[in-house]
Amino acid sequence: MAQPQAKVVETVSSPFISACRKQPVPHTPVWIMRQAGRYLPEYRKVREKVDFVTLTRTPELAAEVTLQPLRRYDFDASIIFSDIMTPLQGMGVELEFKPGPVVEEAIRSLKQVEALRPLVPEQDVPFVMESIRIVRSELPDNVPLIGFAGSPFTLFCYLVAGKPSKEFAEPRSFLHAEPATSALLLDRLADAMIVYLRAQAAAGAQALMLFESWGGLLGPQDYANYAMPPVRRIVEGLAGLDVPLIYFANQGGANLHVISGLDVDVVGLDWRVSIAEARGILGEGKAVQGNLDPALLFAPKDTLYQRINDVLVDAGTVPGHIFNLGHGIWPETPPDAVARLVDYVHERTSRC
Repeated sequence: MAQPQAKVVETVSSPFISACRKQPVPHTPVWIMRQAGRYLPEYRKVREKVDFVTLTRTPELAAEVTLQPLRRYDFDASIIFSDIMTPLQGMGVELEFKPGPVVEEAIRSLKQVEALRPLVPEQDVPFVMESIRIVRSELPDNVPLIGFAGSPFTLFCYLVAGKPSKEFAEPRSFLHAEPATSALLLDRLADAMIVYLRAQAAAGAQALMLFESWGGLLGPQDYANYAMPPVRRIVEGLAGLDVPLIYFANQGGANLHVISGLDVDVVGLDWRVSIAEARGILGEGKAVQGNLDPALLFAPKDTLYQRINDVLVDAGTVPGHIFNLGHGIWPETPPDAVARLVDYVHERTSRC
């Protein structure tokens, strides 16, 4: 089947896109992971009327909550409201959110892996593409829209465990107990994410991000053996798309040497690693994103400003830094703290 071609949507003087490409910017661009979500009262108002799954599957509502933070804050990028598990439902996986994803039947056999359907985005998850088209039509020209997917190992963890976990013992042991079945499942997931991300770019997403939420559970050797090959498969499958690729590995500091060989534009960092040290490992060819601890949005104003400044100093003056949190924003976060964050980053880094 022919791959969908990306719909080229130009942005006007986008600091975010420029930073992704390690070009000079008028100020350090800033956005935050999970910026559309429960910390906003307007989001909670929408959620009073619909459940989470309905929200992700109704393009007008998903577009509305995607745009909500852009009406409040001067973010330099937007990210489509969805969930990393959404495309798996299109592959035939039955799951519920309670509130985390709970798979009806955990995948533990070759037969179950072979039963997974190839993903056809415009048929299986058309609402995601329509949400992207709606948002893209309403965003300012200089604010890009980010599309995203879960990395195969992270999706593998949920599918094999069947539910959220702190250690994901079942998936990690399954990698070693059933290596052939594990490899096939990881490849199936990689192939699905290729067509999913390509479809998002074709619908109008101007950057693509892979979330490796659970890769930090693996040591460097297992990370190289299991997490990286399917990610590399995705990156190769996205060749030819003129959009920046971002890879975020939560708790990935111990694996940066492995990640350094990945052909992506940007590597997202959590708050447990120094940006300067990470840049030294990743090399000059990659931009970085991060990495304020989400807890600091609860700090007094002066403390918050100082710690933002610490991140900016750590990032240095070389082009290619996107300011973000080191993980998703917490639901209890005061909205005013987000405004202080965005305004201070822009004021502190203005080069005009």
